[in-house]
Amino acid sequence: MSDGGARVEADPDAGIDAVVFDWGGTLTPWHDVDLPEQWRVFAREVHGVPISSPEVSQADLDEAHRLADRILEVESSAWRRGRDDHSSAALADILDEAGVDPEHDRHHLALAAYRGFWEPHTLTDPQVRPLWEGLRERGIKVGVLSNTIWSRDYHRGIFERDGVLDLVDADVYSSEIDHVKPHPEAFRAACRALGVEPTRSVYVGDRLFEDVHGPQQVGMRAIWVPHSDIPAGQKVEVDAVPDARAHELLDVLAIVDGWVSGTAPS
Repeated sequence: MSDGGARVEADPDAGIDAVVFDWGGTLTPWHDVDLPEQWRVFAREVHGVPISSPEVSQADLDEAHRLADRILEVESSAWRRGRDDHSSAALADILDEAGVDPEHDRHHLALAAYRGFWEPHTLTDPQVRPLWEGLRERGIKVGVLSNTIWSRDYHRGIFERDGVLDLVDADVYSSEIDHVKPHPEAFRAACRALGVEPTRSVYVGDRLFEDVHGPQQVGMRAIWVPHSDIPAGQKVEVDAVPDARAHELLDVLAIVDGWVSGTAPS
């Protein structure tokens, strides 16, 4: 399945002004995550029934888990729409559709518990800083374009926590625009934020549909990082061939140097 968009051929003689990166599974190492548990953690906090408490009643726990199931179904539907029609979603909208009251006196505690669940899965790959420093030293801008329900502030907080925010020239998150990757407008939005032309830009990501097919529709070159064990339900079959493969992030520097010098490996 694909969205039918045709590839715009990149100009092999064009210079490279920017490299834009996917986030999850690219800038962060791939993790298998218990997706139902993320919302159980949230919902148990909403209902004030932390699993570690010996006084938790089964009825309260069941009620919390019913809320968690509702949120997971709404979120799953949002991601399915993203794959089918490339529409975006935001965390606040998902919680609202699931019937979560943002004015609930435990809402902030629940969000903190949810983020605590995700913290070990958001750690930035240690190769990111030397890679981004290397690109900056070459006069190449660094961008981020992520399919996400999370806010800009949350993502930037992760980059700041891991000591790389200072190297980001521009970042765009699908939660703040109308489309998710591979919609061409998502990539154009990232290029506009960086002040560069797509044909003089490169995209790096771990998914063939979103991160190779997507950027190639607007004339960006695409580097595939094929180390993520993407679940079958998240894969979209597409006839897309990356312009290069990077088996670790620092390979991106050699690939870009090869393209700039005209000596890129086949």
